Amino acid sequence: MIDGDMPKLIGKVAVVTGGSSGIGAATARLLAGAGAAVAVGYNKGEERARQLVAELPGVGHSVLPLALDDGQTIRGIVDHVRKNHGRADILINSAGYTRPIPHADLDALTDELFDSMLITSVRGPFSVIRALNPLLQASGDGIIVNVSSISAFTGSGSSIAYCASKAALDTMTLSLARALGPKVRVLSVSPGAVATDFVAGRDRAALEKIAQSTPLKRVIEPEEVAQTIMACVTHLRASTGAKIIVDGGRFLV
Repeated sequence: MIDGDMPKLIGKVAVVTGGSSGIGAATARLLAGAGAAVAVGYNKGEERARQLVAELPGVGHSVLPLALDDGQTIRGIVDHVRKNHGRADILINSAGYTRPIPHADLDALTDELFDSMLITSVRGPFSVIRALNPLLQASGDGIIVNVSSISAFTGSGSSIAYCASKAALDTMTLSLARALGPKVRVLSVSPGAVATDFVAGRDRAALEKIAQSTPLKRVIEPEEVAQTIMACVTHLRASTGAKIIVDGGRFLV
């Protein structure tokens, strides 16, 4: 809950892609705590999504099957949201994946993997936005938050494809902010290394080592990224098209 005991989002409906774990799950908890009904999107984590929905405060939550590479399931989002919630006010695009590949190993970054990364980070989020835009416009106070990465503008990250796809997501955020206003705001939130299992092989010790090279010298938790997303929803109401960095200053290194 935010700012004392009065929930800010009562009557609002939020859709969170990639909502069954990590940043998405942490965001779903905050949104529900602020009074919103949350549709928790998942791809392979159905059991996690159902467990999360069972634990969320408030009522009216749902689980939403969603594969970003499947146009049919994306088109089905609107039917699900209308049937279960009747409206949509908030969309958090936090679904994604990566595979660590050394940047110098160009041969290891196959066409198939590059295409898959672009679908997950760019085409998929766009398709979800396109599907839900009529409902977000009808809200009159819609907000889209795309979970990006500092890799988009530092060029360092788990793979070149990941960096490129997040850069495309940030640029798409700029374009959509122009296209969807004034009734819908569009923002990017850009974490650095976060304490989740998103990057295979990156354990807590590796995160602590990374943190020591940053100005704030501490590991960023998924709840802190979720709080930044919530600030976009509830407080940054005069902002659109902007990129909000939450990385302990790692981008400065």
